Amino acid sequence: MKIAVITGASSGIGREYALEVSRTGTGIDEIWLIARREDKLRETASGISRKVRILPLDITDSGCLERYAALLKETGAEVSLLINNAGYGKLGDFDSLAVSDNTGMVRLNCEALTAVTALTLPFMKNGGEIINVCSIAAFAPNTRMAVYCSTKAYVLSLSKALRGELKKRGINVLAVCPGPMDTEFLPTAGIAPGSSHTFDTLPRVNPSVMARKSLAASKKKKGVYTNRLFYKFYRIIAKLLPHSIVMKMCGT
Repeated sequence: MKIAVITGASSGIGREYALEVSRTGTGIDEIWLIARREDKLRETASGISRKVRILPLDITDSGCLERYAALLKETGAEVSLLINNAGYGKLGDFDSLAVSDNTGMVRLNCEALTAVTALTLPFMKNGGEIINVCSIAAFAPNTRMAVYCSTKAYVLSLSKALRGELKKRGINVLAVCPGPMDTEFLPTAGIAPGSSHTFDTLPRVNPSVMARKSLAASKKKKGVYTNRLFYKFYRIIAKLLPHSIVMKMCGT
């Protein structure tokens, strides 16, 4: 049995990934949806036309990770596609945010993603794909999102390194780096209209389009995918200019 595993599948781009894999996932027998909110997972599952397994797990909890690992062993499933989408951010000066928020971003965006990947890899074979949902925030640090940017820089770096390591096994790793999307991420991050001039003015990315195009990029064995010309240009600028200058240009 070949499966696709999607974390953070309860809403936003995670839900769009689930729907797109349902439509286009050739050879996928079952889709595993992981998130904390079971009711939202069921909403996602209702739009999927193939077999679905709902896993209401908190992947920052060691017990939940053990349950996931046990399920992989029990089913003997081959993971053809792993989409690490679970993550969150918070807007605010570092010392104004709760310690639990600053450390929580590290736990979910970095530690949990690393753990899920490590637990899943033994069940992946040649032709497997890993998609790590990163962000344009990975390209350069930004004030008022210090920890979030740092966690996404970790995800981008890890994705590139893993891609190099896993080539010999025929497994591709893609880092997906979208710009802002009008999903639950923004209110969760405390980003309301007027709270950030940068976010107010940045062009939005369509989650459905992002899911579809990044899945296509993964099939083409790409290493990093950013859509929209504006954000492709930003990626180049962040490589060419000192980050101190980029930070001033993009002050949040």
